[in-house]
Amino acid sequence: MLCLYHTFGCKLNFAETSTIAEMLEARGIQRCGDGEIPDIILINSCSVTAEADKKCRQTIRSFHRRYPDAAIVVTGCYAQLKGDEVSALPGVVIVAGTDRKNQVPDYIDQWIADKNAQCLITPLQKMTRFNPSCSRGDRTRYFLKVQDGCDYWCTYCTIPRARGRSRSSSIAEIVSQARDVASRGGKEIVITGVNIGDFGKGSDEKFIDLCRSLDEVEGIARYRISSIEPNLLTDEIIEFVANSKRFMPHFHIPLQCGSDEVLRLMRRHYDTALFRHKIERIRAVMPHAFIGVDLIVGARGETAEEFERSYSFVESLDISCLHVFPYSERPDTKALDISHVVSQEDKHKRAARMLALSEKKLSAFREQFIGTTREVLLEHSAEGMPMGGFTDNYIKVSVEASECMDNQIVSVALDGVVDGSEAVKGFIVKE
Repeated sequence: MLCLYHTFGCKLNFAETSTIAEMLEARGIQRCGDGEIPDIILINSCSVTAEADKKCRQTIRSFHRRYPDAAIVVTGCYAQLKGDEVSALPGVVIVAGTDRKNQVPDYIDQWIADKNAQCLITPLQKMTRFNPSCSRGDRTRYFLKVQDGCDYWCTYCTIPRARGRSRSSSIAEIVSQARDVASRGGKEIVITGVNIGDFGKGSDEKFIDLCRSLDEVEGIARYRISSIEPNLLTDEIIEFVANSKRFMPHFHIPLQCGSDEVLRLMRRHYDTALFRHKIERIRAVMPHAFIGVDLIVGARGETAEEFERSYSFVESLDISCLHVFPYSERPDTKALDISHVVSQEDKHKRAARMLALSEKKLSAFREQFIGTTREVLLEHSAEGMPMGGFTDNYIKVSVEASECMDNQIVSVALDGVVDGSEAVKGFIVKE
């Protein structure tokens, strides 16, 4: 049997999809290749915005039209929060939320035994089990899940309901997984989770302890810390990354808004003064670091004046780029109690301004490294296309190289930015 995989959302979802694929392959269900017709379609869904829900529905309908005989399996956050809605879509035979994601192969076995059955798995009332995941994505990097769930309950967010309370693995288990990656030839690991800075909650282990232990694993050349809350990104972690052997100078930090009033309404766990301190501390010890920042525009309570405060604050930060998201109303969230509502037109205008600011900052960040040489981990590319990869400080690079150099770290001279390209052109420096 053949299975086609489609993943929405965060790096954590991509890691978990890869884990499910490995489990299914062990049972003889192979990944569907180009031009092949799938027997099963597995969709790992996201529900961070209303648009994410909509895209998932559209994708399910599109796959059913294209492959009417395929069984569609939906897991992830949308399946967790709106299982009845998902099960009513055409072609769907299995709906299993985030709490049952690792049991999806078992449910598929049950469906194979009785193809007339539709299976809606009722979500658990409490999600207390940590399901490990360490898988290679479609490229070179591995994604290592170290934590799941969130205890923050920000007013705009449904993730605590979709993912459950904060929980994590142990340092010993994660280090063992990293060693396994090294034995498979993996050179780069992205540390993922819902709120990774909360790693070890309820135990005597901390995220900084995990980082120190991973730094000692031989064979892994690079680690990247995925999104980490600013209040959990301690100065100790920043100093550690600056001096570590294997952790890259690369940070992804959610700000969400540059207005203290809106941050208060969002029930975030920091203010703009703390956020600025984190950026300045990183720049003091790692001037070359890449700093990406998440930002929501048009949230309830973000008046025109508060947006201008947010824009001015973000403009003043020495960061590398922004990931901009127009605010999306989510049912059963406390944000709905906030009276001031931003129109869709204003949301789009504000997003456009922030995206233009992001382009300006990213261009300035990349330009300062033109003419320098940096280490790049090469990733396989589409046939006939130049190879790509990322520098230590997360500049996307395009180089002419042979496929045999896939998963190799090479020195690349950064030559210039190609108009209309996300990548900086470079050439390999011969040793």
